[in-house]
Amino acid sequence: MKIAERRRWTSHALIGAAAVMITLVVASLPGGAQQKGDWTSITGGDTSTRYSPVDQITAANFNNLKLAWEWKGADVAPGVEIGEINARGLPIYVEGMLITVSGPRRTVVSLDPATGKTLWTFQEPTTPRHDYSMRSNHGKGVAFTKINGKSVVIVTTPGFFVHALDAKTGKPIEGWGEAVPVAGFGKSGSVDMLKDLIADWQPWKQTEQKYDATKGLPLELGYITTSSPPIIVNDVLVIGNSAEQGYNQTRVENVPGDILGYDVKTGKFLWKFHVIPRPGEFGHDTWENDAWRWTGDVSSWAPMSADPARGLVYIPTNGATIDYFGGFRPGDNLFSTSLIALDVKTGKRVWHQQLVKHDIWNYDLPTAPILLDVNVLGRRVPGVFQITKQSWVYSYNRLTGEPIWPIEMRPAPQSKVPTEKLSATQPYVTKPKPYDFQGRKESDVIDYTPEVKKLALERVQKLDLLADLFEPPRHRGNAEGKGPANICPGGNGGANITGPPAADPVAGIIFVTSYDGCSPTLLQPASERDNDKMTGKTLAAWVPLRGGKPPAPPMENDPLRGFPSLFKGPVGRIVAIDMNTGEHLWMIPHGDTPTRDQDAFRAQPLMQGVTFDSNVGRRGQAAMAATSTLLLATGQTADNKPHLFGIDKKTGKRVGAVETPRVGGYGLMTYLHQGKQYVVIPVSGGYSAMALP
Repeated sequence: MKIAERRRWTSHALIGAAAVMITLVVASLPGGAQQKGDWTSITGGDTSTRYSPVDQITAANFNNLKLAWEWKGADVAPGVEIGEINARGLPIYVEGMLITVSGPRRTVVSLDPATGKTLWTFQEPTTPRHDYSMRSNHGKGVAFTKINGKSVVIVTTPGFFVHALDAKTGKPIEGWGEAVPVAGFGKSGSVDMLKDLIADWQPWKQTEQKYDATKGLPLELGYITTSSPPIIVNDVLVIGNSAEQGYNQTRVENVPGDILGYDVKTGKFLWKFHVIPRPGEFGHDTWENDAWRWTGDVSSWAPMSADPARGLVYIPTNGATIDYFGGFRPGDNLFSTSLIALDVKTGKRVWHQQLVKHDIWNYDLPTAPILLDVNVLGRRVPGVFQITKQSWVYSYNRLTGEPIWPIEMRPAPQSKVPTEKLSATQPYVTKPKPYDFQGRKESDVIDYTPEVKKLALERVQKLDLLADLFEPPRHRGNAEGKGPANICPGGNGGANITGPPAADPVAGIIFVTSYDGCSPTLLQPASERDNDKMTGKTLAAWVPLRGGKPPAPPMENDPLRGFPSLFKGPVGRIVAIDMNTGEHLWMIPHGDTPTRDQDAFRAQPLMQGVTFDSNVGRRGQAAMAATSTLLLATGQTADNKPHLFGIDKKTGKRVGAVETPRVGGYGLMTYLHQGKQYVVIPVSGGYSAMALP
């Protein structure tokens, strides 16, 4: 991009010298290996921008893209069982190798970058620890490093082991790690992380049980697994984790998801950061009634980011045990639903920000923090930006944790659920403005005409759909006799794991894909959902009722029949935000409303004679990546056919669209192999790769 063009794109004026300086700074940011056309992590690199400087695919040739290859789980070596595959993983491409994970066995697979043919596979021996994991099919990828000149792939598994593999053969690295005493494991090449995690954890020590590496942690104490790959920063292997989905839990005990650091050269354990502070540690006072002793789950299931030059790794966390109810864990509950900057050499906290206090909304941080250097009011700021389910971008100086724009503590709604005590305030982002709806307000109701607004508002009020942001869940039998609370955004977004953001680090622009769905939530007694397969031993008072709010029955002669929604759209969107100014640049639907629905909308009697756009988008999020030339995004056209779209980063206009074999999900990646640029789309069952003929 020319300097003059970049000046016009960003809304602030930069003198030529300053623009050149920013370009040089961007080139020096983590992830510089991408300059060679590599894609060094599932997020594109340490900065998690999902950006590549490759420029072979442009607006002029985008529509010439063709299917280059497909890979399906069945296309593996004889005798290797993959199983059902979801679309939540991405390959990395480095040193001419394309490597990923697939299926509930978290099988590591090396693919030929030009053909998609399987080259080698690695599968961990099965264990009871693996068999229990509810995250086994959520594996997102691998990490890459060099050890004594050897190219090495690092993978963490559902059983909570880590393996170091020769990137060219898939064989475990000799002399790395330890001899794990589990049937089928080798003499080296692996580490049992569970024993390091629980070695000083009081509930385990009190049992006085002998540790069994095959069985792992007794379920009455808890369970821990992994989903995202680790990150390697200055020869330190930093490993996050995940636990049971909080909306499935019925008991209050679980193991905290402490962050672990290992020497990547040897596999030696280095440090552990306690995500639930213990006595004497910062934040311990945010756990009242000794809830720190038994509560767990706080972890980093989303990918992490890093600034190796400053020796910092950025940890996004999720909420504590049991989504939607925390009466047994009073207090703000640090470091749940927080962004934490750790010193990678020591594991010590450098700074933190808690984005949601005492989280009972399932507002875990779903995506990796994005690192960008931006120019705010003429001042260069090393930024870190966290995209969230709340539809906010939280913006901080990544060295100090200071907000780039004010984040205000404002009064928040309070709960009427017995024993639940919420924080009186929550952090509210003042800039950028939300990229999707927050809560449900009268101003969000469709208003194509005064009559439409009147009818829609009456319906919304009758269905009890209006709500504040941070609307607390209700319990069955509440004094008001009300049904579920309408939590908006719900557990599936704003933004979420199914549609991570992308960014252009040269221009300082973030592209966010989001969905405005809500989560109607009603709590029921935990005893009504409990079973003997749950972790923990003590029943909570309340847990979410599965199924939520039943759909309203259709009305005969419904005057609003044919309207896609009672609320304004798009229901699924992509928003471009200039992080230099905090201003939105453009917003588009990420996919097209089906033709049948658009036809019904246009035929609606109340809309006759009214000029309007019938394309209000469709549910869900897009899979995206950015290059120096385009924003790439998946979506469906009005005929319901899956496509890959080329989008102008300045305007949001589609400049190209090519049909793909299947609908893409999670994220995109691109790489340059032997002079040809490929775009890989994760789909249910494997991958589709597009390239120019």
